Amino acid sequence: MWSMIQAAGWPIWPLIFASIVALALIFERLYSLRQSIVAPAGLVDRVLTEYRSHGPTAELLSKTARHGPLGRILAAGLANVKSPRPVMKEAIEEVGRVVTHDLERFLTTLGTIAAMSPLLGLFGTVIGMIEIFGSQTAASSNPIQLAQGISIALYNTAMGLIVAIPSMIFYRHFRAKVDALVVEMEQQAIKLVDFAHGERS
Repeated sequence: MWSMIQAAGWPIWPLIFASIVALALIFERLYSLRQSIVAPAGLVDRVLTEYRSHGPTAELLSKTARHGPLGRILAAGLANVKSPRPVMKEAIEEVGRVVTHDLERFLTTLGTIAAMSPLLGLFGTVIGMIEIFGSQTAASSNPIQLAQGISIALYNTAMGLIVAIPSMIFYRHFRAKVDALVVEMEQQAIKLVDFAHGERS
């Protein structure tokens, strides 16, 4: 591995740094965007059951808010359960915007890495081409410098693609995952609103 890094030259270091950041973001998002953390199954039913029994108590609000992003949205609805339907929906939407922003955290960085990695690889390729051209003189060519230039060009091109492809795959996956989770939370919040205003049993 170290011999490959040496052969790739100094342009490989930004790509190595980008790969470490991308890997950390991918693992963090895989953990944070799990269904069981964001929108636990059956949460709204449990909240409605307790609401029927005891009403919107402070204990219910605090306990619900601790159940991840969906819990925060439902708690906002419960806090305004005695308000008119538009007011309750507006409170839920305000918290929902904040929750959606939190779910999209780090995705811009991951998308930027996916877009920039091929360009960093191309930059390394250009440096390698400069080395190749520098190995040619009027009298002869320097085979060591020629080989070094070829190594720099090829390794950086490959590394740029190796970093970019998985980053783009996971970026698109996480975008779709966030959209699906937001739709799921919207449906659960609407269920709470309808029940609170007697439009659903």
